[in-house]
Amino acid sequence: MSAVPPFPALHGERFRLRAFTDADQAAVFRALSHPEVIRYYGVSYATLEATREQMEWFERIRRESSGIWWAICRPEAPEDIIGGCGFNNWQHEHRRLELGYWLLPEHRGQGVMGECLPLIFRHAFRDMNVHRIEAEVESENLASGRLLLRQGFTLEGRRRECEVKDGVFLSLDYYGLLNPAAESRP
Repeated sequence: MSAVPPFPALHGERFRLRAFTDADQAAVFRALSHPEVIRYYGVSYATLEATREQMEWFERIRRESSGIWWAICRPEAPEDIIGGCGFNNWQHEHRRLELGYWLLPEHRGQGVMGECLPLIFRHAFRDMNVHRIEAEVESENLASGRLLLRQGFTLEGRRRECEVKDGVFLSLDYYGLLNPAAESRP
């Protein structure tokens, strides 16, 4: 198996995207146990210890080349995580992957994802040879849908009542973004 290349740290005007480290486990737990973060997010943890699974997942998907996730922080405080964004379910043969992201509530409405998502999209299209980025969003998550549309995604459809969460059926909206610089042929 080939060696994993160095982690691609990305920099915007106001935010830095870096690899998650073991030191971030408490911050990840804070986010992925926060009711406002997990309301529309598919992963949550009840204890700090259980969050170790998430930290190992960040490492595993990168090592297996099935995805990559970045910790979002401010350059002046790189140890303070305010969110996370990245890709998983990378299907190399089809040159597509799935987008995910979360942000601590006190940082919402500040343009964090509006600055950070284009950085990872550029990396995916230019450096990962991706042609298509996909996102599944709970239909009730209107803010996330608006964010994706502002980022150039197309709403491609809705799968009605296709998953059960907390004993209730929910619908998922599907969004897609194609590499604007790529030809449609493989």
